[in-house]
Amino acid sequence: MDHISRIGVFIAVVKAGSFAGAAQSLGITSSAVSKQIQNLEQDLQVKLLNRTTRNVAPTEEGAVYYDRAARALEDLKEAEDQINELKSRPRGPLKISLPQSMGIKYFATDIATFAARYPEVELDISLDERFVDIASEGFDLAVRIGSLQDTSLIARRLAACPFVLCASAAYLEKHGTPKTPDDLAQHNVLAFTGNSGLHEWRYTDAAGHSGQVSLRGTFKADSGDILCSAALQGVGMTVLPIFYVAEHLKNGDLQEVLPDYDTAPTREIYAVFPPNRFQSTRLRLFVDHLVEMSKNLPWQV
Repeated sequence: MDHISRIGVFIAVVKAGSFAGAAQSLGITSSAVSKQIQNLEQDLQVKLLNRTTRNVAPTEEGAVYYDRAARALEDLKEAEDQINELKSRPRGPLKISLPQSMGIKYFATDIATFAARYPEVELDISLDERFVDIASEGFDLAVRIGSLQDTSLIARRLAACPFVLCASAAYLEKHGTPKTPDDLAQHNVLAFTGNSGLHEWRYTDAAGHSGQVSLRGTFKADSGDILCSAALQGVGMTVLPIFYVAEHLKNGDLQEVLPDYDTAPTREIYAVFPPNRFQSTRLRLFVDHLVEMSKNLPWQV
């Protein structure tokens, strides 16, 4: 194993905090990892790691070496990626996180189109409603809804994502149609339990004034799809992102309630990804593809 490869083993050990963890990530044995660290320390004539029975940690010299070496290897990897991207077709892995329901309903076909257009891009698509940690979980890009909290990420706006208060015609005929937000206190409003927020509706009126009203509901779920199905069956009203209900509003199975009021705060759909001095062509192409296909979302046109 050459010197650069030994540096890679050293970096893996520091990241994993153990020889066993590094061995697992590298696909080699723990004894092989230990041997390469010994060889690297002999080459440098310095002790890089403090070893205990429970963990491994860099020495002061090791910490300095790790910081510089990790950046150097990253530069080498970026140079290799850039050379590959200079070829006629982009290639390499691309790990993407999408909200489950929106990904299935509105992005599945277009993502398949991207895969067919760029067959050497190794797409790994994860559909999940949870908030993924892009850096620690190794994602290249995530599609997120709402206001952005992590300023360390780059964001491209894809589309608006209004939240809609709606109900079936059968429910409104049986229970009446609210005329003001305060009327919602007399209605069964289905509750989303997928976050820690209170069961309430925040809104702004046509004049820009804001308000909020506490809600009650006999039906709770951590799935927007389940809540949408319950609303379609006349169980109660619901407040859901537009991608759950757009088709049902269009065909009349659901009706918007209090249309002169907007759910607050305003939400947007973003593609977010880590900053990098060299942004791979495959990632840039995929982001551009998301932006273009989002123009055709039914609530955008």
